[in-house]
Amino acid sequence: MSVVFLGENRNKVFYKGSNFDRNDKSKPVTGVVGRAETLSSVFFLAAFLFYAKATINKKPTDWKFIGMSMLSIATAMLCKEQGITIAGVCAAYEIFVIQRVKLEDMKSFAKSAVTPKSSFHLPKSNAAAKRLFVLFIFTILLLLARLQIMGSQLPVFTRFDNPASVAPSPSKQLTYHYLISVNVWLLLFPCNLCCDWTMGTIPLVESFLDMRNLTTIATYLFLLLLIATAFLTENRHQRVVLIMSTSLLVLPFIPASNLFFPVGFVVAERVLYMPSMGFCMLIGYGWQITSRRTGKKIAWTFVGLLVISHGWKTYLRNWDWENEYTIFMSGLRVNQRNAKLFNNVGHALESQGHFDEALKFFKTAVKVQHDDVGAYINVGRTYNHLKMLEEADMLYRQAISMRADYTQAYINRGDILIKLNRTIEAQEVYERALLYDSNNPDIYYNVSRISSASTLQCSLKLPSIFQLGVVFLEQGKASQALAYLDKALEIDPEHEQALLNSAILLQEFGRPDFRKTAKERLLKLLIKDKNNERVHFNLGMLAMDEKNIAEAEQWFRRAVHLKVDFRSALFNLALLLADDVRPLEAAPFLNQLVKYHPDHVKGLILLGDIYINSIKDVDAAENCYKRILEIEPDNIQGLHNLCVVHVERGKLFDAQTCLEKAHQLAPEEDYIVKHLGIVQNRIGKLHLNEDVADNKESKVVSNKSVDENEKKTEPVISRETEKQRYSSRVVNTEPMFLKSIGDANEFHSLKVEEVASSKKVEHNTSSSDRRRS
Repeated sequence: MSVVFLGENRNKVFYKGSNFDRNDKSKPVTGVVGRAETLSSVFFLAAFLFYAKATINKKPTDWKFIGMSMLSIATAMLCKEQGITIAGVCAAYEIFVIQRVKLEDMKSFAKSAVTPKSSFHLPKSNAAAKRLFVLFIFTILLLLARLQIMGSQLPVFTRFDNPASVAPSPSKQLTYHYLISVNVWLLLFPCNLCCDWTMGTIPLVESFLDMRNLTTIATYLFLLLLIATAFLTENRHQRVVLIMSTSLLVLPFIPASNLFFPVGFVVAERVLYMPSMGFCMLIGYGWQITSRRTGKKIAWTFVGLLVISHGWKTYLRNWDWENEYTIFMSGLRVNQRNAKLFNNVGHALESQGHFDEALKFFKTAVKVQHDDVGAYINVGRTYNHLKMLEEADMLYRQAISMRADYTQAYINRGDILIKLNRTIEAQEVYERALLYDSNNPDIYYNVSRISSASTLQCSLKLPSIFQLGVVFLEQGKASQALAYLDKALEIDPEHEQALLNSAILLQEFGRPDFRKTAKERLLKLLIKDKNNERVHFNLGMLAMDEKNIAEAEQWFRRAVHLKVDFRSALFNLALLLADDVRPLEAAPFLNQLVKYHPDHVKGLILLGDIYINSIKDVDAAENCYKRILEIEPDNIQGLHNLCVVHVERGKLFDAQTCLEKAHQLAPEEDYIVKHLGIVQNRIGKLHLNEDVADNKESKVVSNKSVDENEKKTEPVISRETEKQRYSSRVVNTEPMFLKSIGDANEFHSLKVEEVASSKKVEHNTSSSDRRRS
């Protein structure tokens, strides 16, 4: 830009470029919002380039380039609002560079405006007037379009974003003007950089006696001196450089200066990206003057040291942006007065599961900004993660007392009350939340988890409806819960948790017409997220209800593929394969199940059965049953099946001892008495030295009573079902649906391949697991 428009030599241009590069640009190129600044700057310069080309051609005006310049201005503004300030830079270029207007000309123009007899005409004024008129009209149209997009309203920011914006006079004005000097200092000496300058980072200037006002005065004196030098100097080259540098420095910063309207930050390093172009031109011009007076060696030495030191600072700063934790910790090294930095460090630690450390930062945020409700919510949520429910309830109550209309505090407190089994209080809290936010589907969802004797009197309207549904689920009122979940879907048809949990409830009713609706909702979820393993799993459960084994297998396999440790999907897929007389295919999934969930008793029982019946690996089966007894020493099925292993090995005395223990634990089970009698009979025959040729290895048989004639004992497979668990907003990470195995009143062993007729899916709810994440 210096070469094209200001006609400068290569050395000076090199210095300006290196000076621009050595300024820390980590934030503009790292943060998403900062990248918008960078993109806007590209079109900012393009607009200037096209406008300049339109004025330097032989023809008075090349309107093709004017049009391209207008398009670039619009694009720059769409990228970032301050991009529109390039129109002012182009106007300054037109008036002071192309038309060569001086201070005397401006005085004459002002005099002609008030004295009718005076006359003043700019050189080439007709062409310039047309260009400036088009530029002015187009800029006004862009501003009107921007206001239309914003709904003819300025953005609303809180006092935490920009404390000076709500401060009384003259503190507001003094602080605003002081912030200009802070930004100039960041350009001159970018040492203490911070990713967030909001809240209390910079204390308000509350008095004229505040010493910081001296820096404000010094900054304005510098700018006035710069402008005065530009207009009073007789050196045209110097005048052009100073005017254009000052235009590029001042005009892009005006939207962020708070002078015309408040902005949503105190200081933002990213907004200095455009102004730094003018700043670097000023420094470059100063270096040119210095090199003439002190010699090029000294000047180049100064340049080298400046580039190296600032380049090293930029390199170190880049590492601060490695992740959220490092960038926010770097901010805390600069200042300790910004509660948002403490909160953000806490969020970063929370996302890593370091809740104890996160709690310390959240508590510090409360101390730094004691009136910030969000900080109390963060502390309460962390208490929830740490299972400190009473402490969390106290924090949420305190947050509600600070701001009665803060709906999220009500929702979070309701979740805590559900976990404390204080469901009536939870419902009251959600009802109160609806008074402030009657369009919140999440509240309706959670109230569907609570059973209440009273009827809601208020007008229920969305995240609130979702919570109401969860409340009724908590007390097993499936019909009422479903009604609130459906209500949530009426308000927000895309509410993912309501879609999933209502589909599960519909499936539980067992009606074919309900299954169709459940499948439609699950498929709708699948379109939104194809990688949701819970949706695949529940579609598999629906297919099982419809006796579509092949389709169920496909859904279960997809669920396991998406989540290799999906407990319920692994067990049900293995059981399905075993039912389908494919035990060897089921075994790998059961091994995968016990790898990730070594305490899965039913999986171990089924795996042990497959080892005995199909693989004929007695040692592996014995390990399974021993593992079951380590987990549940009184597990009758595991103990009985271990007794069968002893019989298989021919260890009749061990089998007798084992069965006697099983009989003591379950004296009402007839099959244990029968099997014990078989073993005792064999032992008696051995004592009588009778023929024991019929002492065959015990076989696992299915669906048959064992009597004296068969002389066989059999392993037993668990028939208990696991429970489907719900949570508000997000379904529990381990929703478990297990097939019931065997008759409800018998403990006869069943061969897996004959279980198909007796298995049934049961969708039960566990009050301890229906929680909002």
